[in-house]
Amino acid sequence: MVFSSVLFLFAFLPVTFLIYYAAPYRWKNTALFLLSLVFYSWGEARYFPIMLSVIAVNYASARGMERTARRGTRAAFLWIAVLFNFGMLGFFKYADFLSSNLNALFSLDLPMLRLTLPLGISFYTFQTMSYTIDVYRGDVPAERNIIDFGAFVVLFPQLIAGPIVRYTDICTQLHSRALSLPEIEGGVRLFLLGLASKVLIANNIGSLWRDAEQIGFANISTPLAWLALAAYTLQIYFDFSGYSLMAIGLGRMLGFRFPKNFDFPYESRSVTEFWTRWHMTLGAWFREYVYYPLGGNRCGRRRQIFNLLAVWALTGLWHGASWNFVIWGLYYFVLLMIEKMFLLDRLKKNCVFSHFYLLLIVSIGWGLFAITDFGALGAFFGRLFSMTGGTDWLYFLRNYAVTFALGALFSTQVLKKPFERLTQNRAAAAVIYGALLLVCTAYLVDATYNPFLYFRF
Repeated sequence: MVFSSVLFLFAFLPVTFLIYYAAPYRWKNTALFLLSLVFYSWGEARYFPIMLSVIAVNYASARGMERTARRGTRAAFLWIAVLFNFGMLGFFKYADFLSSNLNALFSLDLPMLRLTLPLGISFYTFQTMSYTIDVYRGDVPAERNIIDFGAFVVLFPQLIAGPIVRYTDICTQLHSRALSLPEIEGGVRLFLLGLASKVLIANNIGSLWRDAEQIGFANISTPLAWLALAAYTLQIYFDFSGYSLMAIGLGRMLGFRFPKNFDFPYESRSVTEFWTRWHMTLGAWFREYVYYPLGGNRCGRRRQIFNLLAVWALTGLWHGASWNFVIWGLYYFVLLMIEKMFLLDRLKKNCVFSHFYLLLIVSIGWGLFAITDFGALGAFFGRLFSMTGGTDWLYFLRNYAVTFALGALFSTQVLKKPFERLTQNRAAAAVIYGALLLVCTAYLVDATYNPFLYFRF
């Protein structure tokens, strides 16, 4: 079940909030835990025991660490959690990737499991690992109530696509949170803005990329290849940032404050800046639990390069079990190293060039990210740089010009302050947000294309 669906908007969500708001305060976490389990199990009930085991193992490991002062025993409990969490992630997400590569390298015939990826496994694995590591470090006490801990793990707003919410972000709110009409209203507004980003912009502009794929990358002109790449660049931003905004809005309606995940990243002037504004919670996770423990930038230039290489290889692999994601991660590693060595200062001096550079570099990166098949990837980049003429792009430009304009406009902060001033008037806000809900619903009822790109991660 995804947020941008009629089932979620008009069935699950009303029932959930009716039960949640009606529940006495001491039962709210129980209600949230059970409702989130329903959400998790809706499409893949067979993975329900997996979620329960994730909760049980991490809860028991953290409680075990807290009950002993012996460093070796604490480390043993930590390793139990680490091996369980990453073992589960590796089995479901990377088993076939490993088998296929071993088959290719050593002429083996290992069978493919072809497992369906459990909902949100990449996200909740990182969340539970951050909790267990933080307990081991002594940064937070272990959660004593397994229902409260279960509510944290399976909290439905951020379960399937983040933001990656660490236990330290919401541990206080788990035990004491205030529900107020202004907070609920603010959450509704954020949710509707995210829904509109996903449904009205991402879905529409994403159709162009899908059409280019269906035509075949070897059969399109160079202008259409660039147009399709620009469409995907906008699609993935509004798709993922819209989903994150919906999650943050839902969290506020439940009394939680989730961390920001996007901060207009396409306004950046360097790759270094871009990765402080795109998927911010993932970047923060890798800094805190991989980069800093490896030594960060405190161990000399060579070690820093190795640390960054490890982080970006893992970042790429986290996104999917395919070599194109690893290449995408290493692509950014190289760019970041180039910027650190000499380019960053020059980019800061030239605003126009730096913006053009960033958009070009990031768009090319999304090409590496979007296409998992290396034959198709080669065909696409061949068309991208071969200067192959044609008029096919004119048809798509006419059909998508308005959506391109809206996407380009709303990916910046140009209208942010005027919109905030306008919606300070409650009547105007009611009309605007009501219209967004109405139009989004109409699109969803008639939708033939409603993907969620990060659903596979």
